[in-house]
Amino acid sequence: MKNAFFSLFLFISLVYCFAQLSNAAVTCGNVNMKAASCITFATGKLKTPPPACCSGLQALAQGVKTVDDKKAICRCLKAGVKNFAGVQDRFLSQIPNACKIKVGFPVSTNTDCENSTEVDKRFEVMLGV
Repeated sequence: MKNAFFSLFLFISLVYCFAQLSNAAVTCGNVNMKAASCITFATGKLKTPPPACCSGLQALAQGVKTVDDKKAICRCLKAGVKNFAGVQDRFLSQIPNACKIKVGFPVSTNTDCENSTEVDKRFEVMLGV
């Protein structure tokens, strides 16, 4: 009886944990999938970001609800960019303007996702949080 109760408790706990994870606003898999088509522009292989790049980033921007969401997206993008050789800051910095996305801070491989008070303040003003 104890084993059956423990198994049921464990099952319910796992279901709850997976439900919480699936409700998370930002996942790196989702961020990387939406931003993947931007790599050809970020490496200088295209003169403008492809439409899929802009639509993916616009979808990400629309899903941002909090500063923590913004930080999570920033961390995912920084980690993802490291997987591609030839990504250049001069191209990365052009993406928000080219895709008509308001970011409010410089986009760079050196952006500090965690400790930039200025980034947080500008983002909070944009979101009204």
